[in-house]
Amino acid sequence: MILQSLYDYYARKSTDPESDLAKPGFEWKEIPFIIEIDDRGNPIQIEDTREGEGKQKRAKRFLVPQGEKKSVNIAANLLWGNAEYVLGLPDSKKLMEKKKKGKEAQYRDQLKNRREAFVKNIQGRSEYFLDDPAIRAVIEFCKRLPYEALESCQEAWEQVKATNPNLTFRLQGDIGLVCQRPAVEKAINTHQPSEGIVGLCLVTGATDEIERLHTAIKGVWGAQTSGANIVSFNLDAFNSYGKTRGDNAPVSKPAAFSYTTALNHLLRKDSPQRLQVGDASVVFWADRPTEWETGIVDIFGEPTKDDPDRNVRAVRSLYTAIDHGLLENDTGQARFFALGLAPNAARIAIRFWQRGTVAEMAGRIKQHFDDLTIERSPRDPSYLSLFRLLVSVATQGKADNIPPNLGGELMRSILAGLPYPQTLLAAAVRRIRAEQSKKDSNGRSVQNVTYARAALIKACINRVTRYSNSNIKEELRMSLDEVNMNIGYRLGRLFAVLEKIQEEANPGINATIRDRFYGAASSTPVTVFSTLMKLKNHHLSKLENRGRAVNFEKRVGEIVEGLSDFPAQLPLADQGRFAIGYYHQRQDFFKKTESNSQKEHNHGN
Repeated sequence: MILQSLYDYYARKSTDPESDLAKPGFEWKEIPFIIEIDDRGNPIQIEDTREGEGKQKRAKRFLVPQGEKKSVNIAANLLWGNAEYVLGLPDSKKLMEKKKKGKEAQYRDQLKNRREAFVKNIQGRSEYFLDDPAIRAVIEFCKRLPYEALESCQEAWEQVKATNPNLTFRLQGDIGLVCQRPAVEKAINTHQPSEGIVGLCLVTGATDEIERLHTAIKGVWGAQTSGANIVSFNLDAFNSYGKTRGDNAPVSKPAAFSYTTALNHLLRKDSPQRLQVGDASVVFWADRPTEWETGIVDIFGEPTKDDPDRNVRAVRSLYTAIDHGLLENDTGQARFFALGLAPNAARIAIRFWQRGTVAEMAGRIKQHFDDLTIERSPRDPSYLSLFRLLVSVATQGKADNIPPNLGGELMRSILAGLPYPQTLLAAAVRRIRAEQSKKDSNGRSVQNVTYARAALIKACINRVTRYSNSNIKEELRMSLDEVNMNIGYRLGRLFAVLEKIQEEANPGINATIRDRFYGAASSTPVTVFSTLMKLKNHHLSKLENRGRAVNFEKRVGEIVEGLSDFPAQLPLADQGRFAIGYYHQRQDFFKKTESNSQKEHNHGN
C-alpha cells in the first residue's frame, strides 16, 4: 500500500509542468563543479555551483541520469560522477588510508578501472551519440584528459582534488548540461539491459521486467549518507523459495523508479512536505493537490525565527476550516497519507504508516491541540510544536536526548486518534522529578512543572480516559478544578498551597519545599506530607497578615476534607495528576495576583 501510494503520487506530480520531480531515468543531484569544454574537448573553466559561506556552502541541484546502484566496487554513472570516475583523481583521504595500510597500488588500480568504466559507459551508447557535438567533445576530453588545462582553474581545481566532488560537463555556449541533451534521454529510454527477469509487478499488476536493486532512499535523518532501502534482500536469510534480491518482492523497473523518486523528492532538503519528529523523518502527501500537503508541516513544525507566528496561524486556520465546515467538500474527502521513517542499520524502518481523508486527519489533529490546552502565562505560545513537546521531556532539554522512538509514536498516536504512548507520560513525570531543585545561572529556582510538561501530562491522561470510557470527554480540565477528588490531583494542589505559604512567610527565599520534597510528595506522599503539614503551621505563624493566614488555613482544609490518611504510594497516572494539580493551583495563585495588581493599578489611575 505504501509503494502503491508513492507510485500514484509520482504519476500525479509528473504530469504537473511546475513539478520538479525527475523524469524517468533521471534524478536530481547536487553537482558542486561543472567542467565547461569547447567543441574539441578542451577545458574552458571549472564552474563552482556552490552558494553560501564556509561550511554552509551548498551545491546546486541538477537533473542528471539516474546513478548506478553501487552494489559492486565499480559502477559508473552516465556523463557524471565523482572525481575518481570522471578524472581518475584519487580521494585524498582514501589515498592516505591506503598508504598507511600498504594498499596504495591496489587503490591506483581501482582508480584506473573506474576511469575506464566511466568512458566505456559513454562509448557503449555511441550509436545514440554520433551526431551530438557535445557528447563527442566529452569523449575527446576523456581521451586526452588535459590535467594541465584544468590546473589553470586554480582554486576550483584545488577543491576538486581535495574533496572528490561530483562533476559533470557543459558545452561552451550551452545553458543545459551535456547529460541533459535529447540524445542522452533517448539513449536512456531506449537502452535495455542485456538480462533481466520478467514477472508480475506487485505495485502495478502488470507484467514487466523486475527491478533487482532498488534505488537508495536518501534524506532519512540518521541513516547512511549514501542512502538506504525500504525494499532490500542482501542476505540469504532474507530470501525465499530460491529467489534472490528484488525477485523476493517483485516490483517492475518503472514502479521502482516511480516510488523511489517520489520518496526521495518528499525527503529532499528543505522539502515543505517533510517534518523531523525526534528520530522519525515524516513525509505527507495526498492523492490530489491540496494545501494540506504542506500546511500540516506548519501546524506541527517549529516556526522559524523570521516568522515566529507561522505555527499559530496554521493551527488557527485548522480550527477555522473545521468550525466553518470548509472540509465538508471535495478537499475534505481527499485521501491523505503520512509515512514515518527511521534509520535501521543498512535499511530504513517504517516507523508508522497512516492514511485517511483530509477531514479525518484534521479532526484528529484538532483533538490533539484541544487535549493540550491548559492554563498558561501570556508569555507562553498559544500552541506547542511537536519539537517543543519532545524536548520538554528530554534530558537538559536537548534534541539529541529525546528518547528513541518517542517522536514517531507520538505522531502516530495523533494521526490515528489513539492514546499517547505511556512512555511519554513516564518521561514527563521523570523530568519533573529530576528538575525539582533546578536553578538558573543566578541561583534562582526554575519551575519544574512547565507549561509544555503540564500540557503533555493533561493530554496523556485525558486521551487514555476518553479511550477507555467515551462518555468522559475530559477528566483534567484546562484550569483549576476544585471539585476534582482524585487523590493525586488533590495532593498536587495541597503541595502548591504549602509552597505558597512558605514563600509568603519567607519573602525572597531561594529554595522552597519543592527543592527537597517534590519527588517524594508526588510518589510516596505518606513519607513527607505529615512533616510538611507541621512545617506549614510554623510558616503560618510568621505571616503578619492574619487574614491571609486564615484564608490559607481554609484552603488547606477544603483540599484535605474527607482525607483520612496520606497514601503510601501513587501510581504513574496519579503522579501525573499530582503535577497537574500542582500546576493548576500555582497558575490560580498567579492569576489572582495579577488580577489584584491590575485592580490596584486601575484604582491608582
